[in-house]
Amino acid sequence: MKMIQTELSGPLNGTVHIPGAKNSSLAILAAACLADDIVKLEGIPTIEDVRVIADISRDIGMGFRQEKGQVIIDPRWIHSATIDPGKASNYRASYYFAGALLAKFGKVTIGFPGGDDFHARPIDQHMKAFRALGAEIQLFNDYYIVEASVLRGATIYFDTITSGATINAMLAAVRAQGVTRLHNAAMDPEVVDTAAFLNLLGARIFGAGTDSIRIEGVPYLNGGAYSIIPDRLIAGAFLMAAGLRGGRITVKDVIPEHMGTCLAKLEEVGLQVECGENHITAYGTGRLRATRVRTGMYPGFATDLQQPMTALLLNAGGKSIVTDRIYPKRFAHVPQLRRLGAEIELRKESAFITGGRPLQGGWVHATDVRAGTCLIMAGLTAEGRTNITGIEHIERGYEDVIGSFKSIGAKLSMVEMDREEAYPYVSKSAHQ
Repeated sequence: MKMIQTELSGPLNGTVHIPGAKNSSLAILAAACLADDIVKLEGIPTIEDVRVIADISRDIGMGFRQEKGQVIIDPRWIHSATIDPGKASNYRASYYFAGALLAKFGKVTIGFPGGDDFHARPIDQHMKAFRALGAEIQLFNDYYIVEASVLRGATIYFDTITSGATINAMLAAVRAQGVTRLHNAAMDPEVVDTAAFLNLLGARIFGAGTDSIRIEGVPYLNGGAYSIIPDRLIAGAFLMAAGLRGGRITVKDVIPEHMGTCLAKLEEVGLQVECGENHITAYGTGRLRATRVRTGMYPGFATDLQQPMTALLLNAGGKSIVTDRIYPKRFAHVPQLRRLGAEIELRKESAFITGGRPLQGGWVHATDVRAGTCLIMAGLTAEGRTNITGIEHIERGYEDVIGSFKSIGAKLSMVEMDREEAYPYVSKSAHQ
């Protein structure tokens, strides 16, 4: 079995080039199904979720090839709207295929979404949008069927702000008859990115980036070429890493405007931040201040950043509080950090952190992409060696997590260990 080993590292210094956003990529790759000609995409990261999408694409007849940094999609030969339940359950954003294929085929069969092992991702708001547009839904044990002879525009009020359902409703509405209005819509940059891609192909989407989006249905979409926005979540985690031991890290190929809340919080805890047109540099001053973090939908502090932020706050003297009401169960990293000596108490949707305590290496298990980032950061500040299992979750979000951290001076490596030898440690850490 593969695992990541980390060792105590000094200040992290260097430059990291940020890849295209995973959350945009997964939506836009599925959205390409809506086109009637070839689509070329720049900036798609080479990660496990994208490999699953490539497999699904081939299953349904959609051309999918990667060459010279591009992903080239040919949706003209799609012959099926049945998505293998096993493959759909391998990653969260598989639900986008339902919205993208529904208008073209009138019926989509797809497995329930999987991916992160921290909380079942509800899709009730997706279902609400499909039904409002005229679809009927049948639920089975491991898959569901969405069917509509005709999709017609509708006014949809989301009960809660959700990026996934906002994007999925846009996908389904793009080729529906008439006008669709989405209220209480998510305002994330990835929503805007998906809308911009679809508009490039000939869609008519207005208001993306606000809480009210209007979609005028069109009968067909052209092909085209598009570049994915940078991954603001990966960028944020690397900027936080600058504060672990007072280092200096520059992230390049980013959009600073997408990271305002994150940067403000870093300055609040004691880092210095400098922004350029497409790069950001964070300086660790060597002294961190305890703080309180509350996650929120964009433009609030991203739930995906609360885990690496927790690793940073372990180095801040005093008591910090991290509250996540978006995914209150997204604290599986906390018992793992305790195994390294962290003093953290969980109360409902909040983690109470006593910072400044020394960490000691040990065995820990990553349950999702961001938890893996958190454990790597903690391992780099712990005495001795830290062994991180569950790296299949980390590989869902990073092209080369080892190379990226090594480029800024981190001491870590990917190692192979006999499963029987590792089992006592893996079993214990995975269930604590």
